[in-house]
Amino acid sequence: MKKLRSHFAFSRSEQSGILFFLAIIITLLYFNYFFHFPNNSSFDIHNPELLALQKEVDSLRALEIEARKPKLYPFNPNYITDFKAYTLGMSPNEFDKLKAFREGGKWVNSVADFQKVTGVSQVWLDSISPFFKFPDWVTNPKPKNKSHYLSVEKSFAQKIDLNKATPLQLQQVYGIGETYSKRIVDYRDKLGGFTNDVQLYFVYGLDPATVQKLLQEFTVKSPKEIKKMNINSASASDIATLPGISFALAKDIWQFVKVRNGIDDLQDLSKIEGMTPQKLQLITLYLSAE
Repeated sequence: MKKLRSHFAFSRSEQSGILFFLAIIITLLYFNYFFHFPNNSSFDIHNPELLALQKEVDSLRALEIEARKPKLYPFNPNYITDFKAYTLGMSPNEFDKLKAFREGGKWVNSVADFQKVTGVSQVWLDSISPFFKFPDWVTNPKPKNKSHYLSVEKSFAQKIDLNKATPLQLQQVYGIGETYSKRIVDYRDKLGGFTNDVQLYFVYGLDPATVQKLLQEFTVKSPKEIKKMNINSASASDIATLPGISFALAKDIWQFVKVRNGIDDLQDLSKIEGMTPQKLQLITLYLSAE
């Protein structure tokens, strides 16, 4: 009992401390029972300064999201690849319709044609069509001058051999003067002779309409033989040595072939963006898929 009693024996200072502690507890209970403190936060989310700051943050966030989006530059919709169609938001069905249309040797020459062929929605067309870039001869066709004689295309036997044509003979075609006739002859000499009519399209400065007029009177009758290069083993530098093929296009061709571990058909190169039918036809003169 003496040991138990010793645990409840306090000195005067300890007793004062216990009483003071009890007083604090009682006071806090009193305030808690008789006083009610508001639960509403003093943080005003409708504060004009706060709203202005939030608007600025939202604006910066929107700019950051816009900056992360891939840049869109003018392009010819005839050469949309499957990957580009995906990035533009075209459905596989819409792209397949365009692909089938192009494989049929047809061309889309206006925004209306593109929608008619693919069936894309008007909302999609309004957002993407401003970036469509058609060739100048489509968007700004030259007016036909009826005062000039329109020649009728001759038969193969009636045409003059393009590899033997003189500058004076070439100048008989409307649109071909001394400058262009000299360029044609110089380009022919550089090649060692034309192999195919398509090479005429790559004479500097000649537009497709003028080339078509020339081909009504001239054609290659004595083609130069060309030893073809295997596209599956050729490097970008090798391809760039071909007449009419820039290094940028040669690099695109090489990468296209390398990604696919080689190709079996040169027509697959038509999927490369910027590849025109004339360029593809030119490539087939110099390259083979073996």
